[in-house]
Amino acid sequence: MSNQWPLLGQDPDSLGNTGLPVPQLVAAEDLDLTVAGPALDAASRFDTDTVAVRKLSSTAAKCPACGGLVDSDGYCQTCGVKAPSLRDHFELTPGPNVAGVCDRGISHPRNEDALAAYADDTRAVLVICDGVSTSSGSDVAAMVGAEKACQYLATAPATVQSLQEAVRLANQAVIESTDADSPNAAAATLAAALLVGDQLTFANVGDSRIYWIGSSDARQLSTDDSLAADMIAKGVARSVAESAAGAHAITSWLGPDCADQAPNLGQAVLEPGWLLICSDGLWNYASEAEALGSLVRIGESTLESPLDLARRLVNWANGQGGHDNVSVAVAKLAN
Repeated sequence: MSNQWPLLGQDPDSLGNTGLPVPQLVAAEDLDLTVAGPALDAASRFDTDTVAVRKLSSTAAKCPACGGLVDSDGYCQTCGVKAPSLRDHFELTPGPNVAGVCDRGISHPRNEDALAAYADDTRAVLVICDGVSTSSGSDVAAMVGAEKACQYLATAPATVQSLQEAVRLANQAVIESTDADSPNAAAATLAAALLVGDQLTFANVGDSRIYWIGSSDARQLSTDDSLAADMIAKGVARSVAESAAGAHAITSWLGPDCADQAPNLGQAVLEPGWLLICSDGLWNYASEAEALGSLVRIGESTLESPLDLARRLVNWANGQGGHDNVSVAVAKLAN
């Protein structure tokens, strides 16, 4: 199999002419990373993570209910309906074979998941962070953590040491985003994948997951840091462990309140199919790898793009109740 990423596509849009890779956070039409007109320079682009968060927190320019203009207070000038935040739902397509969707879900009042991705003609990077709902500022923490890891992996060597460093940088970004004196400091999970050709290098902290989905097989590549995973490792059946009281409590996370963020690291040579990473908002409804694989294969022949698949999986999770935020990122491995 070729060592080059097949048909991955063009570089993402850049700001200015510095030539540095820019992790794509939202669709280009929804997010303009400019401040007061001029493009950010290279330093502020990567050091001022709040730019992306601030822009994502703004409301849509047009009311989805009537098409009227949305005022600065977030309410439509015509019908008075409060417009949804761009942070509630965003999509990204850094290359024709790579896409992701991040969605608030049905039940949660805000979206504490985050998603970042990068693609060029040799590599793809997918990162998901899931902010811990019981911690303060987890929505911001997840966003800066995902962005920092993705930015580093866009140019890093495809080694487990690079993934370890990406986790360290993401953890530092999360720590810097939260009040040092907070009794309930921000926390987030992380799943990160660096794909070069068919060679995958990956890491996770917490219970956001990484899967490979083939035409007749599927595997969970990541290992959860959770009480349920500890029970499964001791021989308890997955269905029993994941339905036990407190089973979804995570045992490692990004943030100042976790003493050990040592990531689960791995490498694999992938066959044709799909690389998929997701938050528990998806896998809560299809935990077994084969169950998720079946969902991916249903209607696969009618998919128009990887973004179509990511949208379908998010919509399916919301159709099951949408009890959590849900994020899905996929990369297609061609034959």
